[in-house]
Amino acid sequence: MTHFAHSRQAGVAVLAIGSILALLGPLAARAADPSLQEAIARGSDNFLHNTFGGSGRVCNTCHLGGGTQPGRLPNGEAIPSLANAAAIFPRIREEDHALITLPDQVRSCVAGAIKGKVPDYGSDELNSLVSYVTSLSQGKAIDMGGVPK
Repeated sequence: MTHFAHSRQAGVAVLAIGSILALLGPLAARAADPSLQEAIARGSDNFLHNTFGGSGRVCNTCHLGGGTQPGRLPNGEAIPSLANAAAIFPRIREEDHALITLPDQVRSCVAGAIKGKVPDYGSDELNSLVSYVTSLSQGKAIDMGGVPK
């Protein structure tokens, strides 16, 4: 292969990689958006500290390690980590075959285990908590209706 042909192949490869990065660039920029990072941080703070005016429990009371470790419900029942929670919603609740979204599940936890004032749909409280829990599933394969891990 001549030097010119080799240089041309290298140039085409660099151009192809550059084109791919240009396409991925907007995705990476959105994932690193400061506003999203702030929402995740607020959600983490809510997860660790917000009792929602309830029993004194917080999300981290049951979902240990900020949701990254298995935990226990107030009745002692073992529960899995939230590491893939966002990847397995929406789900069908077995008892009544209702469609449950991640925000529905968060609200259910606040009402049940925390016994607090349930955050409204669309509220910053709920949206930031869902953003935080979703961040724990970063990179996990979507498995709607799958098993918590």
